[in-house]
Amino acid sequence: MSFFRISFVLPISVLIFISCTPLSPKKSNNWDAEPTNSVISAAQPLASNAGKAMYAQGGNAFDAAVAAAFTLAVVEPSMSGIGGRLQAIYRKTDGTISGVDASTEVPINYTPSAEKHSYGYPTIGIPGVVAGLIKLHKEHGTLPLQTVMNPAIGYAQNGYSILPGEALRQQMALEQIQEFEGTSTHFLKEDKSAFQAGEIVVQTALAEVLKKIASDGKKGFYEGEVAKKMVDDIQANGGILTLEDLKNYTALDSRIVQGKFKEHQISSLFLPSYGAITVQILQILDQMKQPNTETEWKQAIGKATALAYEYRKAQSDPDSLAFILSYEDAGKLAKTLDSASIAHKEDFNTNQPISWTSIDGHTTHLTTADQWGNVVSLTQTVGPLMGSKVATKGLGFIYAVTLGGYLGDYKPGDRANSHISPTFVSKDDQLVLALGAAGGSRIVTAVTQVISRYIGQNHPLQKALMLPRVYPYQGTLWVENHTGLEELNAPASAFDMPINMIDEIARFGRVHAVARHPKTGNWEGAADPDWEGTSAEYPSR
Repeated sequence: MSFFRISFVLPISVLIFISCTPLSPKKSNNWDAEPTNSVISAAQPLASNAGKAMYAQGGNAFDAAVAAAFTLAVVEPSMSGIGGRLQAIYRKTDGTISGVDASTEVPINYTPSAEKHSYGYPTIGIPGVVAGLIKLHKEHGTLPLQTVMNPAIGYAQNGYSILPGEALRQQMALEQIQEFEGTSTHFLKEDKSAFQAGEIVVQTALAEVLKKIASDGKKGFYEGEVAKKMVDDIQANGGILTLEDLKNYTALDSRIVQGKFKEHQISSLFLPSYGAITVQILQILDQMKQPNTETEWKQAIGKATALAYEYRKAQSDPDSLAFILSYEDAGKLAKTLDSASIAHKEDFNTNQPISWTSIDGHTTHLTTADQWGNVVSLTQTVGPLMGSKVATKGLGFIYAVTLGGYLGDYKPGDRANSHISPTFVSKDDQLVLALGAAGGSRIVTAVTQVISRYIGQNHPLQKALMLPRVYPYQGTLWVENHTGLEELNAPASAFDMPINMIDEIARFGRVHAVARHPKTGNWEGAADPDWEGTSAEYPSR
């Protein structure tokens, strides 16, 4: 069983029949009307509430996103935190689409080693989340940074009730947490046991770090007392981070990659994100034979994904990237898949990063949109469950896994690549869907399949997030099949490729999305039903 399976059983009311014939087109859209509301969808209710509170104080989507992201760093530390990495795509009121690259970076004095580490001090690189959030706020936010960070500071200082899923994930990492004094101090109770669902967690040390950031901005984390504590602890325990590494770290502007799907424009992020693979999957699917049944859809998107995933290592080569992003070349690949009887099989003997095949479902995502047309889709992570498992005593946050081979082999100054893929869908210069996902290697598949369900099949947003997903894995096709989805899946005999029906909740990624309602023109948010997150709306006018 998956470690996400607790009490998130879907009600019978969601067992909605999927038509085996193409759906009729959506009714005429009202996207020219300005939205009269602001929304947020995030992976934890307290984060959604933090974003909504920013709207209530006159803040915009950037304020809401930064407030929610800092809050997630406190209340969902198994998935993300200020010691991790971040990627975000955003749209401003003038229609400009840009992004922020705040991935973790390899320290300058790093020497590649044949020895591999999956957690511990040797896996720690330069954190990026704080620099990324400060960049988003400084360049585009409207409220004071102190105001934006108040919710996160309050939850850390005064405590929060830990949710069942977060408690379970921390319990699963208990033995590794107990290996490190700082982590045990900040994430376990006095008797060194893990917190249980509903118990109050107080993080006073983390609150002090957040206060320092709120008062001093980026310098409050990357220089001064906080930076010195990080470096002293990491170097004393076999790590290589230096004060110079921290001081020189900068969140960068991302490169946007674009493509087409169903007469819509797809915008996503280039490396360190895997937006190019997201684009390629959708462009291949767009030119395959139109699936008329649920079974045909699963087979088509499974084949398109399996083939596109073979190009992950080629993204950094300019010529290969041009091929990956080419709509014409995607059409050629589509023709080969239409005639294939089974999914394209990847060469599993190649030297793949552990993260490409890991079953861990880590990371967190949030999406915000405001009444003025600002939209932010933001993904942050510490890597696998509880990241490096290391927290410095007196600071109270987990460091991400960057080194050690989990994400691949890097040289000094490189930024860690991952399947993170925050994405926008637009039509006629209007943004109609913003989304991203958590879930490791299933991030790209979750994003592409929700886009296909919403744009291609015309399902309502919440239903598009609920419907079964698939994932090609080592020559087979995994099909999501937990409680609430069994009646939506075709019989196994209907598939023309080896399949594995997976009865595990949240294994296929968790999407948090915002869309323009086609009738009202207002924003609507949707949270993945397999997780504990929520969407929240603020009626701005």
